[in-house]
Amino acid sequence: MIWGMVIDLKRCVGCQACMLACKEEYGLPRGAFWTKTLVEEVGTYPNVTRVFTPQLCNHCDDAPCEKVCPTGATYTEEETGVVLVDYDKCVGCRACVVACPYNNRYYIPKGGCTPHYPAGLTPFEEQSYKHFQEGVVTKCVGCIERVKQGLNPACVDACPTDARIFGDLSDPYSEIRKIIRSRQGVQPSPEKGTDPKVYYVS
Repeated sequence: MIWGMVIDLKRCVGCQACMLACKEEYGLPRGAFWTKTLVEEVGTYPNVTRVFTPQLCNHCDDAPCEKVCPTGATYTEEETGVVLVDYDKCVGCRACVVACPYNNRYYIPKGGCTPHYPAGLTPFEEQSYKHFQEGVVTKCVGCIERVKQGLNPACVDACPTDARIFGDLSDPYSEIRKIIRSRQGVQPSPEKGTDPKVYYVS
């Protein structure tokens, strides 16, 4: 199975449920958001509206972040095509942050895994911070553990309007392949030549 996602811009209402679900699923350190929703106001008064554009790591087939990594910390998992980071190999040089054309990588600074409250780490933080290291770069992992159990990524399950559709890009008959064909799905910034695994339809 090759990891893939379609985002339906007509359905997104900008509620940020995806962002919160991701934060909760992984207990991300402060300042790190593996998914986010950009908000843009378009039009002129009185015909003004808002456009919501969810973003996450695109798990590119030709990932520039992987090419520039000097230690091999960034790699593509063969079974799913998900781009991951080995924190033990990452030296925090941030070359990948600069190379990512989608601005979807986050550096965890020294002190980045500190408590949110003066009383110290909460039990939730104690559990989640074990999976992170300070002084390294982190990013969306495509909920690879959930996917390998046959589950959807957390952001997909949390979306109240079904704006995110997850599936197998390697199957020409999968739901997302049908949506990409029938609704002319487009990849973000195709001119970058990275061949993202995330598509947008509107």
